[in-house]
Amino acid sequence: MQELKDRPGGSVQPKGARSYFSHWFHFPQAYCLSAMPSSDSHTKARTSPYPQSSVRRGLVPDDKVSWSVPWPEYQPVDYTAPSVLAGPVWADPDISTSDFFPKFNQRDGKIQRKSLCGTYEVVESRPRNPMGRTGITGRGLLGRWGPNHAADPIITRWKRDNTGAKVIHKLSGKNILEFVAIKRRDCGEWAIPGGMVDPGEKIGATLKREFGEEAVNALDKTSAERQVLEEKLNLLFSQDQFEVYKGYVDDPRNTDNAWMETEAVNYHDDTGAIMDNIPLEAGDDAGKVKWVAISKACQLYASHAHFIQLVAAKLDAHWS
Repeated sequence: MQELKDRPGGSVQPKGARSYFSHWFHFPQAYCLSAMPSSDSHTKARTSPYPQSSVRRGLVPDDKVSWSVPWPEYQPVDYTAPSVLAGPVWADPDISTSDFFPKFNQRDGKIQRKSLCGTYEVVESRPRNPMGRTGITGRGLLGRWGPNHAADPIITRWKRDNTGAKVIHKLSGKNILEFVAIKRRDCGEWAIPGGMVDPGEKIGATLKREFGEEAVNALDKTSAERQVLEEKLNLLFSQDQFEVYKGYVDDPRNTDNAWMETEAVNYHDDTGAIMDNIPLEAGDDAGKVKWVAISKACQLYASHAHFIQLVAAKLDAHWS
């Protein structure tokens, strides 16, 4: 299971080194450059203190979020986390580094610096957050200047009773859908497994790798076990898929110069036969993993519940 074990940077980062990137905060609508920023589309990106620090963002009122609104007094604090400044393999150099010339709005070697939402502005050599001001410049906990690309694999099946029949919700009259959820080690909340797209990696490979690392503990398997698991995951991820969301993410780690974008994709195991042969086992940044019945009552990390709601609607499953 080569791609699950020996991915770029995997041999030089200690376990948990990707924790800043392995999960992200989703927002329930696809806000892109074609949309004007609003208080609803840019909330978590203005929260203080900045995650894993005592750094306070400058206060950005709702009517001053948009870059189109003149604000000559705007003087945000500049902050990049020490872990990023240390120069790990997943991070860019400082923007002022003499031999660093990033190619924004295009593929830069193996690094994708194009936004999923279109062209973003670059002002004084720094990319500008397409959704507006955040009250802080620099990169914070994010490795890349500009967009930081991630992927969410949403694995679903129908809930079944002891006879194998689909379970129908007594109020809605619709079949109950389940998805694979992991419990984050950092905050203890349940979430969709997922993580960052490695340089040069295709989105499909990221989706499968992240699910393998977090939901079935692929990194701790023997070579023989990984080979068997690889075959099963190939079967799961070769099915028809539903692109749930693709675009900007309202994330508390976002800054004026670095922000999260993601692609959430649903792989539905209609008969349950594939996932019946893939035992769940928490690994990497996941503390626990389990099947969770989908409904409006789901209490999930950040806005992950909205992605789940979109999947339920697509499959005409119970929600509320």
